[in-house]
Amino acid sequence: MKYFLVLLFATLFAACSSKQEPKTIYIVRHAEKQLTGDDPLLSVAGNARAVKLSQILSGKDIKHIYSTDYNRTKLTVAQTASEAGVQVETYDAKNHDALVKKIRSVEGNVLVVGHSNTVGQIANYFVGDGKKYEDLDDSEYNYIYVVKVEKNGTSTVVTKTYKDY
Repeated sequence: MKYFLVLLFATLFAACSSKQEPKTIYIVRHAEKQLTGDDPLLSVAGNARAVKLSQILSGKDIKHIYSTDYNRTKLTVAQTASEAGVQVETYDAKNHDALVKKIRSVEGNVLVVGHSNTVGQIANYFVGDGKKYEDLDDSEYNYIYVVKVEKNGTSTVVTKTYKDY
């Protein structure tokens, strides 16, 4: 009987610890930036896009926001973070493995802001054997990668644009 109970508790623990909490992950490129300086602020168009992003994600129950440590990325998510009451966490744009591991481990919906050469790569962690995403052109700011992570750990990625909302 004692062995049965140990086996039962071990099975329950393994079943609980291996489950993935369902969540939605929104991955966006930073909004349009000013064209001068090493760490530029957002342009007028970029500020408008940041406002639009906060409107799109309003009511989406964002619990975690990850940004690289640049003005343009932090400013892109500042209003969304403020409205959601969430602290923006910085991540290393060169270490996608650590970011994705963290995203998979947290509960709740997630917003990630990155760069033209990183957002597609981050989305690729969630497509499985599906079509892989290329880097964005320097002029592309309009895409939102929407990742749905299921309880069993599988995920799907859909690409939308700001106009879709």
